[in-house]
Amino acid sequence: MAFGFGLCVAFLLSLSATVTCDLIPDGAPQMECHDRYLMIAVDRSIAGDQSQFEAVDETGVHPITEEYAAKCGYTVRVLPLQGLVELRASYFSCHTDNQDDEAFTFRFNLITTHEGLKRKYTVNKSCPLALPWAPREVTCESNYMEVSIMTDVTCPTASKREDWDSAVQTAYSSANSEWQLMFKKDGVLTPKNFSEAEAQGYVFEVTAGRLVFRTPYGQPDSFRTEVNGVPVEAVHPLLFARQRWVVLMVEVVAACSVYKASHSESGHILWEIPSSWHPVVTSLHKTRTSVGVSGALEDPTNAEGRGYLVEDNNDTVRISIPAKAEGGHRKSVALGELAELYVFELYLEQVATDDDDNVTTRLRVHKTLESLLLQRPLLFENRTDPEEQCFSVFLGDIPADVTLAAVRLNGVELAVPFGNASSYALTEESQANDTHGYVLKVPLDDAGVMQQRSKEEALMRYRLDLNYTLMVLPARSPFHKVVSVELLMDVVPPVFTASCSESGVSFSVKRQPFFHLWNLSVGPDLLTPELAAQHGYNMSSDDQGLQLHVPLFSHGFTFQNITLKGFTSTFEILVLDAETSEVHSAAAETCSFAASELILCSTDGMMTLVADLSAMVLGGRGSPDRPNLLDRSCRPEAWDGGRVLFSFPVNGCGSKVQVVKEMVTYKNQISLSQSEDSRGESGSKVESVTVQCTYPLSGLHSFFSTHKFESDTPGAGQILNSTPAMRTSSPEDKPITTVQPTTVPPLKRVRYVLYQSNLSPRYVKVTNIIERRRTQKGYQQSRKFL
Repeated sequence: MAFGFGLCVAFLLSLSATVTCDLIPDGAPQMECHDRYLMIAVDRSIAGDQSQFEAVDETGVHPITEEYAAKCGYTVRVLPLQGLVELRASYFSCHTDNQDDEAFTFRFNLITTHEGLKRKYTVNKSCPLALPWAPREVTCESNYMEVSIMTDVTCPTASKREDWDSAVQTAYSSANSEWQLMFKKDGVLTPKNFSEAEAQGYVFEVTAGRLVFRTPYGQPDSFRTEVNGVPVEAVHPLLFARQRWVVLMVEVVAACSVYKASHSESGHILWEIPSSWHPVVTSLHKTRTSVGVSGALEDPTNAEGRGYLVEDNNDTVRISIPAKAEGGHRKSVALGELAELYVFELYLEQVATDDDDNVTTRLRVHKTLESLLLQRPLLFENRTDPEEQCFSVFLGDIPADVTLAAVRLNGVELAVPFGNASSYALTEESQANDTHGYVLKVPLDDAGVMQQRSKEEALMRYRLDLNYTLMVLPARSPFHKVVSVELLMDVVPPVFTASCSESGVSFSVKRQPFFHLWNLSVGPDLLTPELAAQHGYNMSSDDQGLQLHVPLFSHGFTFQNITLKGFTSTFEILVLDAETSEVHSAAAETCSFAASELILCSTDGMMTLVADLSAMVLGGRGSPDRPNLLDRSCRPEAWDGGRVLFSFPVNGCGSKVQVVKEMVTYKNQISLSQSEDSRGESGSKVESVTVQCTYPLSGLHSFFSTHKFESDTPGAGQILNSTPAMRTSSPEDKPITTVQPTTVPPLKRVRYVLYQSNLSPRYVKVTNIIERRRTQKGYQQSRKFL
């Protein structure tokens, strides 16, 4: 396909200071030579919204206005669905260089306006005649009718005899040697001179071999009639001249179907045209009809494959096109919700042959057909993944001529695109068939999301109401899409995993969707960063979850199964309902530990201790008897000859009470007696270790009661050496070995500080400080156990 380009002629520069001359961008105009017209299409991005064409010939420049276009054989249209500005120019249009009806040369100026700046481009094109002329050709354009007849065509013998005779008599009585004009309407012939006809918009032109007549629709001399039930607009001019006794007459008839498209129950577009193209020409029966779109006829097989049907029924040709058939152009319409219609630029050719004189008439029709309005549902998908903790919804199948303008959430309207500070995310996705969609993400904890918790069913219901505002382009006609989406999630309390180590117990929990609905506590105290810092917990938290390490003997431990070999300790975390503070569940971990010494001072007044007496035994002079307290009847629960286990009331077993600075201390002694030393000396030597528990006086409820002891806080315990100087062990002495459980590694000897939860009646809340100072051969030794 050849394209013609050119420079603006020089005199155009003087028209306006705001007009500039440019070469039109390469490939910008689509120019196609069809059988009987030239088509020029320019993208609207170049043509703009106020574009205009001018026809150029040797006489000058002629603006193609709406009225001038209908008179001179031009059709200018804006095609918003295709994004084009289109010009169709008849081969017989004004200002076209016609070379013997065989080649046609066009010159146009295209004027565009962008931001107040006008530009003028020159577009040239030459079209050779591709299809030979038929004796009679009729074109039904959207704004005019055009007829061309060979100058040597025979008389229309098919006309009604009485009409022809009447016309001849009128012409003979008034005719002279000059050509004259009459219009026939309702059986009446109205004379009209050519100047008057031209002023009314009629065009008569004689070319090298044809007579051309062109008229806009709706002229005073046109008339409406029906042919085989199909409404037709027709104009019937007659040209005549008398030479002596002979009358020369040319009958020119232009007739076009003005049938308005209808629609079948299935939604097909229906359009009709009579088989006989004019009411006074009834002998044209051998008719062949072809259809296509956008100026291109389709092969009958291809047309049928697209669903285009051509049916000839009772001298009427009916065209049937499916609403969504290939070749149509879709258009969105805002009617409360989104609707759509399909537009077809129907191109029809009808070839008919006269039975009497074998004269062929070729009729061409350009007709814009629209389907009914069809509902166009949009696609809505709930793509929410509960793990992401946000709603993810998709609104799709949105046509290309529709865009999203705003979204309303919980009464608040957000313009699109969202600001950078917004917690919402909106992304656009391309889809097939020239459609697109939007993915909107809204956090579940956003104020625009409604939440409703059902404790009975252990469910949380999330609801998001959305009102999308969409615009149909280019008019930006708005419509709305209102949708709601819900999410049901099981309200699962935190689930802990725990592990034991030499230094204590560790807990971890993954951060789940409803972590905020629960509180964690150690006993009655909420587990907070402040509490963790106060009691020496190692706690860290992030988006993944929470990790907690509790050192042994920290606040919250309970102790069980205390023996000389070791003990078990339990730490428990309570899971509370954040609204009601009710205990929902608990996570407890029990671990086994070993310790050489410990002392527990409980809130109910029990002193439980494991004391290492091996130094006393080694310093003695004989085999010791079983240890005892101040009350010699209070005997240990276990004794292995080196370490001893006692458990007794703090105010029992002969304990002594001392009050100093609002603190109450209960003291007792562990004593050993030796009946005979290693040198065979007789007698008895007593050695002892002092043990004590100290409580705040303000926290004691029954200070001097021997029947009940109750304290708000655990006591602080100590084991104090009161043993006299001991001998140095000889090389032959056998070392004393502390027996530890094989499954639990022994703890290092440290200072114990214990905080015990008061959750279980079996275990008590304690604080222990173990500190022993022993003197052996003048050597001061301090041992602390942590």
